[in-house]
Parts: sequence; structure tokens; C-alpha cells
Amino acid sequence: MAKAYWVATYRAIRNPEAMAAYAKVSRPAIEAAGGRVLARGMPAAAFEHGQMERVVLIEFDSVASAKAAYESAAYKAAHDLLGDEVDRDIRIVEAAE
Repeated sequence: MAKAYWVATYRAIRNPEAMAAYAKVSRPAIEAAGGRVLARGMPAAAFEHGQMERVVLIEFDSVASAKAAYESAAYKAAHDLLGDEVDRDIRIVEAAE
């Protein structure tokens, strides 16, 4: 079974306090669901149409486990802390074999 990666990019963070509250609760929820945070922060470089915006890369054992983490009650509770205070894009990508 191929690993999967949850890639999140943050286009706007309007409320840093909401983001901090989310970060405090989301990481334990993601790790409890089997996720491993591999990278987080601002890009070292961006090319072509890339944006200099916050990126988080999380590894899971499978696409199914990545989806289950996003849909879990613990992650939903963390997500609710963001409200409408961030604009982001989350994608789940299966690893190449």
C-alpha cells in the first residue's frame, strides 16, 4: 500500500490567535490518526506560479488513513477553531511507487 501525503497551503491567515489555537489541537489529533508532520513553515523558494505561503506536509500510511484523519472527530474539533480566519488548500496525494 502506498503512503499518502496531506499537503496544506495557507493563502491567508487573518487571525494568528485562531491559527495558534488550531495548531495546538490539530497536531495531536493528526498524530493520533497516524499522521507524521514532515515539514511546516514558509517555503525556502517558490518557482513558476508558486506562492510564498505557509505549507504543511504530513505523511500517512495510506490515502484512506489520511482521509480518515481529516474526517475524524478530533480533527474536526481542531478545524472548528479556525472558523473563517484562514484561507487554505488541503490536498491528499498518493506517493509514487
